[in-house]
Amino acid sequence: MVTNITVADLLRPCERRLAGFYDLALIVGGSLLIGLCAQVRILLPFGPVPVTGQTFAVLMIGALLGSRRGCLAVLAYLIEGMAGLPVFAFGGGAAALAGPTGGYLMGFLPAAYFTGLLAERGWDRRIGTTVLAMVLGNVVIYACGLFWLCCLMGAGQRVLTAGLYPFVVGDLLKIVLAAILLPSGWKLLEYTNLAGKGK
Repeated sequence: MVTNITVADLLRPCERRLAGFYDLALIVGGSLLIGLCAQVRILLPFGPVPVTGQTFAVLMIGALLGSRRGCLAVLAYLIEGMAGLPVFAFGGGAAALAGPTGGYLMGFLPAAYFTGLLAERGWDRRIGTTVLAMVLGNVVIYACGLFWLCCLMGAGQRVLTAGLYPFVVGDLLKIVLAAILLPSGWKLLEYTNLAGKGK
């Protein structure tokens, strides 16, 4: 099996116009899925950033759609939110990017691209490399989010208390779930011979 394709590539139509519609549908659908997962949130009593399903959705979309479509899906999600659609954890509006969650939201773009790039190289086909890809994607999101929190709150321990520590356990659970789902999906595709289209 070739390793320069994602799950979405296996099902992509060969005809150019249909392929364009397919890509657009994946991008819009991916953006809506991120928005839906943003509504699954837990407000913490000791920090300004809620626990949501966004990071899981962003990294899974990157892995499933690939670097280009995954990044475009996140970009569409951010545009929808800035336009006022209630797709962010606290609603919509461009002001969200200036608030405490703004760094994490912007970090979704490089995280989806990077995770998609690794998936295109076959990292989503084995448990070990899937875990590593998800960890690295989370690191990108944390780096952007914590940097922005430092700009708002000043560097210090309270930034880690507000923007890192509360999310580690939840993100580890999301990584385990991704490590189960992605390689299992590839095994299923191999079993049904859909993956043979990439040979």
